[in-house]
Amino acid sequence: MTDLLWLIIEFFKAGLFAIGGGLATLPFLTRMGEAHTGWFTTEMLANMVAVSESTPGPLGVNMATYVGYTVAGIPGAILATLSLVAPSVAIIMLIFRILQKYMEHPMVKTVFYYLRPAVTGLIAAAGFSVLRMAVLTGGGEGILGTIDWKALVFYGVILFLTQWKKTKSFHPIAFIGCGAVIGLLLF
Repeated sequence: MTDLLWLIIEFFKAGLFAIGGGLATLPFLTRMGEAHTGWFTTEMLANMVAVSESTPGPLGVNMATYVGYTVAGIPGAILATLSLVAPSVAIIMLIFRILQKYMEHPMVKTVFYYLRPAVTGLIAAAGFSVLRMAVLTGGGEGILGTIDWKALVFYGVILFLTQWKKTKSFHPIAFIGCGAVIGLLLF
C-alpha cells in the first residue's frame, strides 16, 4: 500500500479510538512509529509532542499534520489531518442528535458519570508516556542509570513554579517560552 493510504488508515484509527484529546493519540502514534519504520523514531515522537504542546492548535492535529508532511509532503499532511478529525466530527454529529433528545434521561447521565474516570485514565496514561519519553534515556545500568536527571529536575522545577503561589498566576505562554529557552540551553 502507498504511504498516503497508510496515513489515512492509521490516522483514521487514531481519530476513531483516541478518546480524551491529543495526548490520547500517543499510544497510536507509538505503535504507528513501530509499524511503519522510517516514518519517525521515538525521539522524533518526543520532539513532536514538545512542539505540538507549545504551538497553537490541538495536539493530535498538529502531530498528524507533522507526520503526514514528513511522510508524504503537503498531500500527506492534509490527508493525515482530515483522517484524524473525520471520525470525531461524524461521531460528535451523531451523538449531538441523540443527546438532544435523551440528555435528561437518567441512563445517559449515568453513562457520562462513568465515562469521566475512563477518559481521565487515558489522559493520565498518555501523560505518563510523555514523562517516560522525556525522562528515561534508555541507556545506563538499572533504573537510576536510565534517568535523564537534567530533564527530571527541569520537570520538577516547572511543576513547582506552576503551583507556587507567586508564579501560579503567570500565563502558560510564559512557562512554555521559558521552558523552550532553558530546554535549548540544557539539551
